[in-house]
Amino acid sequence: MRYFIALVFLFIGNQSLVYSQNKVSGTITNEKNEPLGGSHIHSGTAFVISDPNGNFMMNLPSGAHRIIVSYVGYKAVDTLVDVRNNMVLNLTLKQDISALSEVLIYDKSLKTNTTVDRQVLKVAQLERYSSGSIGDALKEISGVSTLKTGSTIVKPVINGLHSSRVLIINNNVRLEDQQWGLEHAPNLDINTAGKVSVIKGASGLQYGGDAIGGVVIIEPPVIPVKDTLYGRTILNGASNGRGGSVSSSLFKGYQTGWNWNLQGTFKYLGDVESPDYVLSNTGTRENNFSGGVGFKGKHSGFTAFFSYYDATIGILSASHIGNIADLVGAINSGTPNTANDFTYNIAAPRQEVRHYLGKLNYYQNFSDLGKLTLQYAYQLNDRQEYDIRRGDDRNKPSLDLLLSTHSVLADFETSSSKIARYKFGVSGTYQNNFADTDTGVRPLIPNYDKFEAGIYSIATFALNDTWELETGLRYDYSRIDATKFYLKSRWDERNYDADFSDIITGDFGTQWKTNPDFTYHNFSGSIGAKHQINTNLTWFTNASLANRSPNPSELFSDGLHHATGQIELGDLRLKNEKAVKLSTTLAYTSDTFAFEINPYLNIINDFTLLEPVGLEQSNRGAFPVWQYRQVNARLMGLDVSANYDFAKNLNFRSTFAYVYGEDRNNHEALIDMPPINWNNSIHYSKSEWHHLILGLQSEWLFTQNRFPDNDFIADVPIDGVFVPTNVAISQPPKGYHQLNFSSEMQFNAFEKSKITVGFNIQNIFNTNYRDYLNRTRLYVDDMGRNFTMQIKLNY
Repeated sequence: MRYFIALVFLFIGNQSLVYSQNKVSGTITNEKNEPLGGSHIHSGTAFVISDPNGNFMMNLPSGAHRIIVSYVGYKAVDTLVDVRNNMVLNLTLKQDISALSEVLIYDKSLKTNTTVDRQVLKVAQLERYSSGSIGDALKEISGVSTLKTGSTIVKPVINGLHSSRVLIINNNVRLEDQQWGLEHAPNLDINTAGKVSVIKGASGLQYGGDAIGGVVIIEPPVIPVKDTLYGRTILNGASNGRGGSVSSSLFKGYQTGWNWNLQGTFKYLGDVESPDYVLSNTGTRENNFSGGVGFKGKHSGFTAFFSYYDATIGILSASHIGNIADLVGAINSGTPNTANDFTYNIAAPRQEVRHYLGKLNYYQNFSDLGKLTLQYAYQLNDRQEYDIRRGDDRNKPSLDLLLSTHSVLADFETSSSKIARYKFGVSGTYQNNFADTDTGVRPLIPNYDKFEAGIYSIATFALNDTWELETGLRYDYSRIDATKFYLKSRWDERNYDADFSDIITGDFGTQWKTNPDFTYHNFSGSIGAKHQINTNLTWFTNASLANRSPNPSELFSDGLHHATGQIELGDLRLKNEKAVKLSTTLAYTSDTFAFEINPYLNIINDFTLLEPVGLEQSNRGAFPVWQYRQVNARLMGLDVSANYDFAKNLNFRSTFAYVYGEDRNNHEALIDMPPINWNNSIHYSKSEWHHLILGLQSEWLFTQNRFPDNDFIADVPIDGVFVPTNVAISQPPKGYHQLNFSSEMQFNAFEKSKITVGFNIQNIFNTNYRDYLNRTRLYVDDMGRNFTMQIKLNY
């Protein structure tokens, strides 16, 4: 802690703590109200460029300032602005006229999802994670943590909930990529995102009624309606993993309304390392591509989009162990049984994932009546998981799943009233999963067909100048029709014959062939309010009901999950999860200070959890056995964030999150609840020095003292005698603290081009730690110190 304090004072230096800074922000658009991304905004020595959505923000001291805004092909704006506090300055640039007047716009139009505090990551924040994942970037938002398998497979956890309870909406398409798996990270490239939003809880009804945890909305960059061509290239290098990535994007807009874009990413990393040893077989490869074409007309338009995601991900060798004695020894001792020299090779166990997404979207505006949107999307997810095998099968996957999804939707949003807005929609999905049996291994997930249909309505009302009310309702129909083979021994062990003898369709000696066919009906709803108490203070409150059907993993898992090195057992008796969430947010903003506090309560009946129950020896090694079951749960928590400009060039930011999860049936803690985390950062900026930014971040992750006791006794052979031994699989690791450093400078490169150079250090003091929500924490420490370099060229 003393190092942190010393570095804080080093940053503070002799800066005045009483120098008042004001945030001037706004949007630059053309006469068609379309954003002009890349506009140049100058005021004295201060200089910023608007993002692809036309948004900008600059810090100016109190007083009169001359602000100049320019964009190629448009007349520049040169205006005087009297800055007394934070202000919004929205400007419209005009073409081919000799005079341009300033337009100040304060947007009072009603929009959906305004009664929940939506938190947003914009381009500048996302670019810092260009070589990482969407899960890494979302940690910047209070209340969002990560569930990891090693250092490369990362998925978001919102208020303690993850996987199928968190919807990922990519370019207005619900991502369908076997997301039920704990180690299945979202199959998308963060470099395609222009903005990422998080809605906590089930308030985003237009996206689905099963978002018990929340919704992550990934939106592409906006291309202006203008004859323009621009792009960016980002190079990343990392010392830990001894590799990096390169990503490049190109955007073309036309005055006629047409546009197109191309984007590609290549990533190559070898084994990552803990402070004391190599985490063997943890390399990763990615080859990603996306492209789109669109037209924006005065009353109608369309977009066509395609993306391809291709990743090869190594799975920690130390998590796959040959016998029970070694497995128990590794878990109880915390010492890896495998730690080889560094290599770029990715051997088994590993994942190979390819995800294809294609989308067609059309919209039509009907004068003052509203907007109709129609969309069709197709996704194909090809997942292969390789186990350590011998002989002719060594290059054959142990799990080979092909998931294809067709989805359609239609939305209509009214615009005829200034005090009320209504949105209606219908959606339909057909999904087929094919599990290849040529692997020679019984598939973990069976063949199935899934049919879904949904209908929703949302109404938003402006009660007066300070109150907004929103309410919504949704109904979802879901049917899953599967073909599943069960070992008769497992069928009897689960006592399925008493409840499911009617689904048996064939006898294959040691196996039953079955046809599980389940139908679910789900109702969801929400009601919320937004109250603008005064200029600085806003209050949000929301109540929501959500229902989630069990996913294929929870129902049908029956065998070794190779990517996690554990045997998983589903349960055909699982019911719908039913969640009622109450949340409220108080948000305060002033000239130099912003603060949000968000307490919530989530009551979930028939909450599905996965917990360890024992060990099992198979012909592929010894593995822990994890089993799905349901309890009635209560999740309470508090998210807090603060942002303070306490000097001319100094900014302090803090986020805090706490989740209390309880099994109401047994009055004990829920498994896999995020521990308390408290992150603080301080940033020093000096625009006169090539836009220098220096940052220091402190990450505190406390010990999770609330956890269920799932330890068990295993018979371990010692000198030919089986000895009952306690397997300490439940105990969370100790909390930890680490410091990270970041820096950035900007230079002129070519005409109208900028190069930004960044240098960062993660885990400055090379701290040994293990994360409670990392699936490999039973075997190894987490990643050690990492030096990274980023070079970004905007052109």
